[in-house]
Amino acid sequence: MKYKPTIGLEIHAELKTKTKMFCDSLNDSDEKKPNVNVCPICMAHPGTLPVINKEAVRKVLITGKALNGKLSDYSRFDRKNYFYPDLPKGYQISQYKYPLVEGGDLNGVKITRIHLEEDTGRLIHGKEGSLVDFNRAGVPLMELVTEPDIKSGEQASKFAKELQLILRYLDVSDADMEKGQMRVEANISLKPTYDVGEANDIVSRLLGTKVEIKNLNSFKAVEQAINYEIERQTEILDEGGKIIQETRGWNENKGITFSQREKEESHDYRYFPEPDLPSLDLRKLSFQLETKFPSVELPQQKRERFKKEYKLKDEQIEIIIQNKKGAEFFEEIVSDLGVKPPSGDFIALVANYFISDLQGIMKEKLFTFDELLLTPENFAELISMISKNEITSRVAKDVLRIMIEKGGEPSKIIEDLGLRQISDESAINKLAEKIIKENPIVIEDYKKGKETAMQFLVGQGMKETKGSINPESLKIAIKQRI
Repeated sequence: MKYKPTIGLEIHAELKTKTKMFCDSLNDSDEKKPNVNVCPICMAHPGTLPVINKEAVRKVLITGKALNGKLSDYSRFDRKNYFYPDLPKGYQISQYKYPLVEGGDLNGVKITRIHLEEDTGRLIHGKEGSLVDFNRAGVPLMELVTEPDIKSGEQASKFAKELQLILRYLDVSDADMEKGQMRVEANISLKPTYDVGEANDIVSRLLGTKVEIKNLNSFKAVEQAINYEIERQTEILDEGGKIIQETRGWNENKGITFSQREKEESHDYRYFPEPDLPSLDLRKLSFQLETKFPSVELPQQKRERFKKEYKLKDEQIEIIIQNKKGAEFFEEIVSDLGVKPPSGDFIALVANYFISDLQGIMKEKLFTFDELLLTPENFAELISMISKNEITSRVAKDVLRIMIEKGGEPSKIIEDLGLRQISDESAINKLAEKIIKENPIVIEDYKKGKETAMQFLVGQGMKETKGSINPESLKIAIKQRI
């Protein structure tokens, strides 16, 4: 029997705010020392009262607007009651009936709601026991819930990737999954598929038993865990077994899900309105915040514009836009080239060096675009020199590395190191004669048909001139003399 998977996601993202959700303790995900960003409020001392972080509310509304959601006129916070060691209050301030945003869509997947709550602390497990770090407790946490529109692990992973990109473009969250700033939970169920006429309408509409996989912290884990769970449930159903409604974890090393506990229903949390916080009249609040809604070109809009204006390949565009500051850096380079409208050849050259060389060295050196000593203006000058054949490709790569590591103008670096391309015909001929004289055995090999011999000869010339001679010109000169 075949089965149709039904998948919905719950995605949590820690918001970028100066302070926590209901107090003035710092919201600092990079803090290494445990239990320093805490106060009586986020530690739930008796008699303390929470205060709503207005910036966190604004960031959820910004996200909802970007995802075509409906900003609610009215919202309130509720208490979600459950006990866990990293939950100081013994309950979590969250939202249930009245979220900040309802509806929306992304990548063809409908969004049910986006609401705001506080994060829990962090458990650290060791051989001698478990410790609790409360630095994260009370951090503003946005939760986005999708409709069960997703059909595969791959589709779920793509949805989460695009959401992460949007959150970064909006500057509402760094959404770094390795740091736990974005976590994905997947709800998966299977139902049988029937031939036409085999089942009545009621049976065909029934969904299977839902299983939740918690805290998936990479896109690879999202895809693999969902695909594994579909296979696991299929095998159980094929053998006549019954799926248990439960919460499962993901063991990345073994590539399997494992049971954690039976799944709670919403009534198990005994939600009720948070008595210490006022309800929100979002008509007034939205009016106050309207001027602060940023006008941001979202990733899909940028894809379409780059395709139209720059005529780049889809794969190139995808790499460039994956970092908002990187995309801005790329556009500044194009602007500094001073070619209007942008020339296809120039853009292709910029894209090649930007993607392969610049980002390759940045990855090697662990640099961010904020840390670059290289400026778009100097990058554009380097591209211009390449296009005019003032320097060779080999020299360009070496100079780019120097500019990234130490800064400086390419023309000055090239002059200081004597790397300007040798184009003088007599100098090229003289070098060709020298190479021929010093490598008689290799010359004989080439005459016998070994093409690699010519590559060696040209390489000797490049080595002697530090890459500043045109390899094609040198090759022609050598061929003319043997």
